[in-house]
Amino acid sequence: MPFNFSGKKMLVTGAGKGIGRGVAIALSQSGCKVYALSRTKSTLDTLVEEYSSIAPIEADLCNWDDTRAKLEKLEALDGLVNNAGITGHDYTALECPREYLCKILDNNLLSAINCSQVVAKKMIEVKVKGSIVNVSSIGGLASAPNALPYVVSKAGTNMATKQFALELGPHGIRVNSVNPAIVRTPMMQDLIEKGLPVERLAIERCPMGRIIEVHEVVDPILYLLSDHSSVVTGQTHVVDGGVLSNITVKI
Repeated sequence: MPFNFSGKKMLVTGAGKGIGRGVAIALSQSGCKVYALSRTKSTLDTLVEEYSSIAPIEADLCNWDDTRAKLEKLEALDGLVNNAGITGHDYTALECPREYLCKILDNNLLSAINCSQVVAKKMIEVKVKGSIVNVSSIGGLASAPNALPYVVSKAGTNMATKQFALELGPHGIRVNSVNPAIVRTPMMQDLIEKGLPVERLAIERCPMGRIIEVHEVVDPILYLLSDHSSVVTGQTHVVDGGVLSNITVKI
């Protein structure tokens, strides 16, 4: 399915690596003016070196006020991809401290709410009928060992998606989430290096028997940003190779 975003303007958070970088590049290649946000200058620098038309924004999304100040300087946009986030698999549910919970919620949930508020208000002001896509996870639909803050943050993202869809729908603004299983990104590699058997377990649980590639998540995001999904809103789009259909590992 061809996507043409010529003349559109969109913001992608967490655009330095992984899914966010893939989305930013794909949008740019499709004629979109892309604002790429990351807190890591080095990854933004390499992105802009490859695609000079992409406008970088260096910001820490956990800083609520600074983020709002930077985003309010932007023109009205046609789309937003809330992709920034981190993992949270370091404590059992019984031992997880408040500070760690707050850190994950700030990164994964509150940052998306903050960006959506600023961008959507500008859309409404100029009567843009746009689209917001939140990158959630199957972790928002099913539990995992030592993942309390992560799964709570992603479940919250799913519900924030529905709430924004409800309230922004009358303005012609659609809001959806994409909920992938484990994707072959630098974040996944970090988990593997911590000693977690995520790749083996992901393959065992996946009926399709493999890890999801970045482009296989990027394409559904592009679909939800495009006019091809003009009446799709408030939905969670699972991209997991069938993982959630599988209640057991191989026997």
